Amino acid sequence: MSFFKGQPLKMNAAPSVPNTDLWALLGRSRRVPLVMGIVNVTPDSFYAGSRFGPREAADEALRQVEAGADLVDIGGQSTRPGSDPIVLEDELARTVPVFEFLAGRVAVPLSIDTDKARVARECLAAGAAVLNDVSSLRNDPEMAEAALGAQAVILMHRGGCSSKTMQDAPYYGDAVGEVKAFLVERRETFRLAGGDPARVLLDPGIGFGKDLGHNLSLLKHLDEIVNLGPLVLGVSRKSFLGRVTPDAGPEDRLEGSLAVACWAALRGVKILRVHDVRATQRALAALAAVLGAA
Repeated sequence: MSFFKGQPLKMNAAPSVPNTDLWALLGRSRRVPLVMGIVNVTPDSFYAGSRFGPREAADEALRQVEAGADLVDIGGQSTRPGSDPIVLEDELARTVPVFEFLAGRVAVPLSIDTDKARVARECLAAGAAVLNDVSSLRNDPEMAEAALGAQAVILMHRGGCSSKTMQDAPYYGDAVGEVKAFLVERRETFRLAGGDPARVLLDPGIGFGKDLGHNLSLLKHLDEIVNLGPLVLGVSRKSFLGRVTPDAGPEDRLEGSLAVACWAALRGVKILRVHDVRATQRALAALAAVLGAA
């Protein structure tokens, strides 16, 4: 059973509001990335401001859409460094009701953040359009097949075998080259499973099995990684920012997150995965105004 208390979400008849197609959004002529809001239906995500039960998660998703989120990513299992996996039944109980409630109520694509095929299938059936898999189809042998049902698939690089151990002395001979090669290989794996590689978005996995130097090198060379295809980037409030700015915890990392978001926009990243939707949209709007000035 889920650890969440209280009554389950009530699945009242929702208004008929079609989810916007992600590829249509990406195809628009715009000089700044799409903003993907983060909603964690977990008690142990690294940022306390993003820990919700299913009822609160649904409300948070609606707030993020109102704040300007172009899409919303919902996950039921923390993938922070050192985190333990949870049982399948708990992950289903945390996520499926949220998609059932939101489907038809929001006019943006919804994404399921999971490395389990059954969770992917049930959330896609409940209204998710995008699959975001931090294991890049490696954790579950059925995930490649499950991913075929998604409108878009995000494949991320994670160093190490799991979130539990990924920060145990990560090492790369060439972080940028190795991450690029991994992402190309995982996209090919999806193609060999019957998927359309044109539906794949790639994520270099900042903070996932990488030390400060690896993260900064990947960010510096984003233009090389962008050349592989549409790129998703998640840096929001992550620990590497606490090492380059004089702060202690995730609650003090907004400014660093916005600075890197603008850098990523300039390098051609297509989607930014963020906790702070409104602040990110405002920063990107200011950047766009400067870029568009005579």
